[in-house]
Amino acid sequence: MAELKTKQHDGDVLEFIKNFAVTEQKQEDSIELIKIMEKVTGYPPKMWGASIIGFGSYHYKSVRSSQEGDWALVGFSPPQKCNITLCIHRATRT
Repeated sequence: MAELKTKQHDGDVLEFIKNFAVTEQKQEDSIELIKIMEKVTGYPPKMWGASIIGFGSYHYKSVRSSQEGDWALVGFSPPQKCNITLCIHRATRT
């Protein structure tokens, strides 16, 4: 099985936004999303992979395959061109 490429790391979130979100409006929108997601989740923003800002994490293991790993509870990717991508995951209880 291939190793997951999207992992949490210690990259600078604000520096990433400054370089990735190409307009001032997109940068401001990204900062507002960070404030909202941090308040709602109680977790600080962390970089995940090359372009995702995530909050919190959980460990998953697929029932149907042997894949498992860690992923952000919620997150987003600032827009380079047009749209902001939101990631919201629902943890299930077993």
